[in-house]
Amino acid sequence: MKISNNWLKDYIKTDLKTERIGEFLTDIGLEVEGIEKFESIKGSLEGIVVGKVLTCEKHPNADKLKKTTVDVGNGKILNIVCGAPNVEAGQTVPVAVVGTKIYDKTGNFFEIKEAKIRGEVSQGMICAEDELGLSDDHGGIMVLDEEKFEVGKNFADYFEITNDEVLEIGLTPNRTDAMSHYGVARDLHAYLSTNKQKSEFEKVSSVALNNEGSHDFTLEVEDAELCPRYIGAVIENVKVADSPAWLKDRLKAIGLSPINNVVDITNYILHGYGQPLHAFDADKIADKKVKVGTVKEGTKFTTLDGVERTLNGSEIIIKDGKDTPMCIAGVFGGANSGVSAETTTIFLESAYFNPVAVRKAAKFHGLNTDASFRFERGVDPNITRTAITHAIKLIQELTEGKLVGELLEQYPKKIEDQYVIIRFSKIEQILGTKIHREKVKEILKALEIQVLNEIQNGYEISVPAYRADVTREIDVIEEILRIYGYNKIDAPQKISFTPVKLAAQDQDELENNWARTLQGLGFNEVMNNSLTSLKDETDAVKLLNPLSNDLAFMRKSLLEGLLQNAIYNINRKNQDIKFFEFGKIYHKRDQYEERKQLAILVSGRDAAENWLQPKSATSFYNLKAYVKVLLERLAVDYKEVALSDERFSDALAYEADGKALVRIGKVAPQMLKDFDIEQECFYAEIELEFAQKLRSENQLKFKDIPKFNKIRRDLALLIDKNVNYEDLYQTAKKNKSPYLKNINLFDVYEGKNLPEGKKSYAMSFELLNEEKTLEEKEITAVMDSLIKSFQKEFNAELRG
Repeated sequence: MKISNNWLKDYIKTDLKTERIGEFLTDIGLEVEGIEKFESIKGSLEGIVVGKVLTCEKHPNADKLKKTTVDVGNGKILNIVCGAPNVEAGQTVPVAVVGTKIYDKTGNFFEIKEAKIRGEVSQGMICAEDELGLSDDHGGIMVLDEEKFEVGKNFADYFEITNDEVLEIGLTPNRTDAMSHYGVARDLHAYLSTNKQKSEFEKVSSVALNNEGSHDFTLEVEDAELCPRYIGAVIENVKVADSPAWLKDRLKAIGLSPINNVVDITNYILHGYGQPLHAFDADKIADKKVKVGTVKEGTKFTTLDGVERTLNGSEIIIKDGKDTPMCIAGVFGGANSGVSAETTTIFLESAYFNPVAVRKAAKFHGLNTDASFRFERGVDPNITRTAITHAIKLIQELTEGKLVGELLEQYPKKIEDQYVIIRFSKIEQILGTKIHREKVKEILKALEIQVLNEIQNGYEISVPAYRADVTREIDVIEEILRIYGYNKIDAPQKISFTPVKLAAQDQDELENNWARTLQGLGFNEVMNNSLTSLKDETDAVKLLNPLSNDLAFMRKSLLEGLLQNAIYNINRKNQDIKFFEFGKIYHKRDQYEERKQLAILVSGRDAAENWLQPKSATSFYNLKAYVKVLLERLAVDYKEVALSDERFSDALAYEADGKALVRIGKVAPQMLKDFDIEQECFYAEIELEFAQKLRSENQLKFKDIPKFNKIRRDLALLIDKNVNYEDLYQTAKKNKSPYLKNINLFDVYEGKNLPEGKKSYAMSFELLNEEKTLEEKEITAVMDSLIKSFQKEFNAELRG
């Protein structure tokens, strides 16, 4: 938000320089991000003097140039080569002397230097109006009235040039009270007056108006919840024209383009007091009736930008007597009811609209205006009349219009100030220091917060309605600290804390454990927005008031976010992806569901290329291995089952207690195509809450390393092709021997020398007795038991 220093000082009188004002504003939370200079005429006509053309003759070496001698005062005669067709001897002209900077519309400049032009010396430049920034006229040099302009005088002396300094404030959304010059001045005065700095500030109030005759206009507010307060005024004999220079300069300084005197006045009040106004052409209001309400869904309405919009039926609409929309209240005016050069009577509106309704309308139609920016955050309901009376006074002065009849107003239920109790003990607890109670009272008074009653340990206070963000005790304490000064709170020299070891029952401990494990395996953690756009809206959670269409839903899966991270890296020549994310997903089924997951995505090479190791693409089995490393920390039994999921071309799940704990898959080609990814990606997701539950039920316990060695035996089994390794694994796990500790598949063979429909699995089995060395007969008994189980269950045969 831009704040003009000249404009600011209309409301607060202080001798502080702009830089110092910027420092104080930053101290109280209105962070000044920069200060820039504004000049109503770029360069302020510095270096331009009034001159008299003494002689003018044709340039000897150029047909379109002329040689002139120009008197610029103090007996100084300059030789100037000029290309203007209208230059003649005897003219009084503006002259840019050597060293003057001439600016163009974009702010770029060139410096006048003494030079030779086609062999003739030129010691300056006779200027046209556009070269001086006075107009766009470049028909020739500017010829001055010799009776008004004195040779040798500075040209700038004949103009009222505005020089200003503009502060760029990075305003936070909660500070609705500071969205105007008046609001910033009020906040600055609160700080200065309580910190022994000189300043004068007078609270703004309504002005007395003279009205003539009467009008036939009526007002109807259909829903006071949508429009708690509305004021309208009828002004006749308005002459729409250009605004005076001072008003144009005020608007230009903060980056606005002047339009006409009526519209400029509404913008001036908006940025001056923070109250949006809107002016309608009164002659276009059917039946001379203004209605505030809603219209049917699907109603077409053309806004000021010429775009035809379809209304959704929830917008606050300003309508005429025939229910024809004239304006989306608080957002944007209509193309057919606005003020034009032909307007002679206006209906001026000042209102307080429901912030939620305005925000919904602005977001639905993709409109972000100065008015909606303020209305949707909550303007001051008590400045509505003040703002319109100041606007009417200006309209009377600048357009010669006259107010007719009484103001139309509906304000059935006053918006009350906020009642809060603050405690001195709480102030001291939050601030970590004591502030004298009289100082607290002084700050509250400066902030226009009224102390209603003194209680044993604090105050009962009333917070003005324009502070929409101050509703709780902690908010008031923040306001006190802001004005008291953050810099006055001493920071402790020593900070003490007690590190807390997370218990195994704490899910954060599991997440930290897994995160450290994955980081050790070369993964990078990412964090993505929970808000997204969706193609498939089935069982999706949709926001009632989304920021944009791209952020309209809560995410149903973490996969899409990780794929966006992947393509971002791939496009920057980082094709080797190892990402993980902890995050929540959301669904709406019979009820709203919210689950936290760990998601893992791998793509590209599994290990960086080097001279010892050839390129190796990561695979489904690499990801499966990473997942198994994590699951080992759970000490839980799970089984592998086939998984059908449209996100994957091939997938499986790990189940425990009949529920899916992990889903692992190769990302489907269509999904990769949607993200413009041309390399294979593999994805896994682990249900965190379920994992923590299993972990809590199966606590890991430390035990000594066995003193005796494991014994390994291998079996090569010839089995039917439809038998999976998982089936063999589960059968082996059922073996009752306490000595069987580990089972592994180390080779699979299908092809020559095997019977039709058969394949070979080579499996290893590790056996261990932790009390003594296993004897051969004990080992043989276990292996014979395994062989019999495989033969019985799968008709397996031993090979070799």
